[in-house]
Amino acid sequence: MKDHLTIVRHPLVQHKLTLMRDKRTSTAVFRQLLREISQLLAYEVTYELPMTTQTIETPLQEMDAPVLAGRKLALISILRAGNGLLDGMLELIPSARVGFVGLYRDEETLKPVQYYFKVPEQLGKRLSIVVDPMLATGNSSAAAVDLIKQAGAKDIRFLCLLAVPEGVARMKDAHPDVPIVTAALDDRLNELGYILPGLGDAGDRMFGTK
Repeated sequence: MKDHLTIVRHPLVQHKLTLMRDKRTSTAVFRQLLREISQLLAYEVTYELPMTTQTIETPLQEMDAPVLAGRKLALISILRAGNGLLDGMLELIPSARVGFVGLYRDEETLKPVQYYFKVPEQLGKRLSIVVDPMLATGNSSAAAVDLIKQAGAKDIRFLCLLAVPEGVARMKDAHPDVPIVTAALDDRLNELGYILPGLGDAGDRMFGTK
């Protein structure tokens, strides 16, 4: 991918995102919409996967048909909200390997604190797609990518639902080699580090914890 930031403006993505932003949307519907929109975003973030061919037989003749090349890609979720994007993407790419990075944001410093890390082997030979619905301050995202690079990953893409200029700038400064795919670039962060206009806390809305 050439662009550092790609905003997916597909009408279905934008329509579903509007429904997710609405505070009246229930937890069950929010979760379903997140699963659906993740598959649409997955189309964009996997657009340039390397291909090769293999010989198969159709009911009519033999042919050289296109298939994905190389090792199975890795989907790495930043817990806990990343799992909402992960679930939908796994329906589309069921053979993907899966990893998890556990980070929470210290509400006073807004800096990430690590509590869990488990990723697939041989990341250096896989495309790694890191998923988290919100790219807000960018601190957690940059820290997660730091850890994933330390585990050997070289080809990384970041997929989120919403981003703000502050988070995009933070990621570009820390990881200029990691392209970002998102459904929207929102206005700004508030004093608590939440995206405006945003959609609230994605984890809370997905799991009904607030």
